[in-house]
Amino acid sequence: MESQTKSIKDLNLQGKRVFMRVDFNVPLAPGGKEITSDKRIRASLPSIQYALEQGAGLILASHLGRPKGKPNAEMSLAPVAEKLAALLGKPVKMAPDCVGASVEAMLPKPGEVLLLENLRFHAEEEKNDAEFSKKLAALCDVYVNDAFGSAHRAHASTVGMIAYVKEAAAGLLMDAELHHLTQGTVHP
Repeated sequence: MESQTKSIKDLNLQGKRVFMRVDFNVPLAPGGKEITSDKRIRASLPSIQYALEQGAGLILASHLGRPKGKPNAEMSLAPVAEKLAALLGKPVKMAPDCVGASVEAMLPKPGEVLLLENLRFHAEEEKNDAEFSKKLAALCDVYVNDAFGSAHRAHASTVGMIAYVKEAAAGLLMDAELHHLTQGTVHP
């Protein structure tokens, strides 16, 4: 019995805006400016590169730390945007927030990458608030979850927004994790 999960490879991403939930909850040195391990960023690269190769405009979203529903400069994803740009060898735009007019003005064209600011700067993220979920979903055509480490949480960016997007699928990292779990449960 194979997984019935739809994969990013099952979708036509050409010319579409893809919202990819990633796990960029990376360890930072005191002060929040320096990443001490980029392992989680590197783990998402195959899905990110795949989406870009398929002609998508890519919106990346993650949480970082526990800012308790309020902006906290020490938990900004700005250092992640810099590191990701270096790893991809292309610019990564950093949004000042994860919803709102300022973000809508920055939506990526095919081949571009936009990293949203920390989702948990909004208490609505962890509350799985329907209105917040709708605002996130309105940013994209397609939703991809590649954040295995956060997928078990019923948050707006992992569960809530799926009801408001046309298509949703698992990313390559999530696919691999599901494959390993299926092997362990079906053929132990």
